[in-house]
Amino acid sequence: MGMHLPELIVLVGIALAIFGPKTLNSMARNAGKGVSQVKNAKDKLMAELPMEEIARVTESIPQVPLNPQQAVRMLMTPDQREAVKKERGTTTAEKPVETKVDA
Repeated sequence: MGMHLPELIVLVGIALAIFGPKTLNSMARNAGKGVSQVKNAKDKLMAELPMEEIARVTESIPQVPLNPQQAVRMLMTPDQREAVKKERGTTTAEKPVETKVDA
């Protein structure tokens, strides 16, 4: 739910009426400086982080299953996976393909 243009215009009009043009301009300038400072702090922090170590740690963390099928696959042993693959291969080959012919 974002703000639409008419709502934004009304909001700016109210702020202009309450604070006045000089104060509103100064508030906008200070907000821009604040955003710039936060961005610079984030860039500085990202430059100091040991990204290689973080990558190694995230690789060692097991993935979280996103659906029940993934959870079952993660819990299965390699032998069970092979059995399921073989079962799927034989069941698809045994099923006859049905085609309908409209006359």
